[in-house]
Amino acid sequence: MSAPSLLRHASLVPSVVRLASRSSRPRPCIVAKWLGSRGLTTAPDHLQDAVPLRKHLKDEAKRKKLESRHATGQKTDASSLRKDAVDPLLEKWELTVGIEIHAELNTACKLFSTASASAPAGAEEEGDVANARVALFDAAMPGAQPQFQIATLLPAIRAAVALGCTVQRKSAWDRKHYFHWDQPNGYQITQYYDPFAKDGSITLTADDGVPQSDLNGADSLTIGIKQLQMEQDTAKTTHHPPATYHIDLNRSGHPLVEIITLPQIHSPQTAAAVVRKIQAILRSVDSCVTGMEFGGLRADVNVSIRERGTDGTASSYAGVSGLGQRTEIKNLSSFKAVEDAIVAERNRQIGILEAGGVVAGETRGWTLGAAETTRLRGKEGEVDYRYMPDADLPPLLISPELVQHLKETLPELPDQTVTRVQSAYGLSLKDAKTLVILDDGDRLEYLEETVALILERTSAPSPSHQDNSTDATQHFGRITGNWILHEIGGLLSTDSSSSDGTSDTWATLTITPTELAAILLELHHHQTITTRAAKSLLSTLYPTPAGPSRPTVEQLILEGNMRLRQLSDSDYELLGKAIIDQSPDMVKAVRKAAKAGGKKAEGKIMWFVGQMVRRGEEEGGRVEPERAKGVVGRLLVENDE
Repeated sequence: MSAPSLLRHASLVPSVVRLASRSSRPRPCIVAKWLGSRGLTTAPDHLQDAVPLRKHLKDEAKRKKLESRHATGQKTDASSLRKDAVDPLLEKWELTVGIEIHAELNTACKLFSTASASAPAGAEEEGDVANARVALFDAAMPGAQPQFQIATLLPAIRAAVALGCTVQRKSAWDRKHYFHWDQPNGYQITQYYDPFAKDGSITLTADDGVPQSDLNGADSLTIGIKQLQMEQDTAKTTHHPPATYHIDLNRSGHPLVEIITLPQIHSPQTAAAVVRKIQAILRSVDSCVTGMEFGGLRADVNVSIRERGTDGTASSYAGVSGLGQRTEIKNLSSFKAVEDAIVAERNRQIGILEAGGVVAGETRGWTLGAAETTRLRGKEGEVDYRYMPDADLPPLLISPELVQHLKETLPELPDQTVTRVQSAYGLSLKDAKTLVILDDGDRLEYLEETVALILERTSAPSPSHQDNSTDATQHFGRITGNWILHEIGGLLSTDSSSSDGTSDTWATLTITPTELAAILLELHHHQTITTRAAKSLLSTLYPTPAGPSRPTVEQLILEGNMRLRQLSDSDYELLGKAIIDQSPDMVKAVRKAAKAGGKKAEGKIMWFVGQMVRRGEEEGGRVEPERAKGVVGRLLVENDE
């Protein structure tokens, strides 16, 4: 059966199991009581606050500034001194980190059933009904068999290709056994022994947040990816204190791709940068549509410490030897959590080893704001999970032609987009990265549409505002990017909530590219309005709902009498004379500079030109700089005589 037909049949399957519809109060779980008596917990990790891009960039700038001050011996604040106090230990002990990223694939159905993988349209507003998207296999009904859904393979292959992996011609399914209420079958179907993709890598730079100590003088850092494997997600557990747990099987069986990096990461900042970079890549190729901030991506980190110059505990992983005893921190759901959890676990392990103790191999948890990770359980290994081939699923065969087709049709990757935006629109690296990352690229599309509309309406930018050799696209690209990031972005951040009490986001913006293009044309090309008037137009349009009654930019300009009038020769004369009469000191400075020779006199004259432009705008008139320069020069000569 073809992938489209499988998706069509998904809506016809009536096997929906509602497990949480009992009216009676659920009994406290015996397993939860048993774990609680031993100081353990299975309470779900709540979503932690994701760090906005702007805040991340500011934090990175502060960190680099502190590093620079420390290197030059400058005085630093108390927080940086506390960091410096740890430096001797960090010089003695080397941190090594490997990451396992679990990302929800962008698919319509689950991995081994035709149940829907996402809530129906409109359900987000009312709340997704628990246990409403569950097929018989998802609930482990006796006799239910897994049926691999071919459509789930496509976003997984796109992810593998984007991460530079080799897609295997043949892969297989394994059962990973563990008993927990969030895993109805008592095992998870995964690809432990024969994953569908291997041997990838990602490249990071200082602009991605990698510290200079990790780059070690190089321009970039490459982190290897061991493998990518497809697997099932678990059910969702909701804790109702003190000892009640509700199970929602809507998420059970959702297709995941697990991305396993090599243990080649040596700082918390680089670890967070790796997760951030991989999330951006997955989103760019439409493999994963929601990131950490919405629970669509989670990370487990493996942390180990060894004394520099030694083999640690002689542990090895994927060809990397001489590692220390590793511990795993599960279910980190923000970039900040990844960085902070690694710092806490690194310091804990250093403390143990410095005291002469031994680090135990175990699985640990992390709570945002905590000073130390907490033990969850002993570390399971291959034997504990009793991996075995899944007897109900045949091997997965992937055609090379399919892989080649997906390679040729792969969307543009984030680094490629940033480079293109810099080149095409003349933006700085920081502004280009911000436009690419913010709002899933919606702001970049807005920029491109606005610039295209401007270029349609003019053959070349105004020569008074650019060098004749500057490309028109770059000229208006820089202007438009600045207005999108700072002026419109400022409106969104200042007006934190809309009239109905919901937070304003880019998706709620009513100012269209057509309207912004019209404003920028009036301001920068036709020069018929002032910058203040342009900002006023944005402020007026911003809260105005879209619809037939919404005024146009032209109507607002006419109603507000914002358009500058053309000045006559006599207007130029009167304006120039008034400014010269009110500025005797500047007149003397021009005369002195003229006697000395050189270009200083011309620079002084341009001060008068600037004053004429500003005064003319205040009085509702448009002053052309070149024309004003001629008038001022002539008046100064006449005044001298």
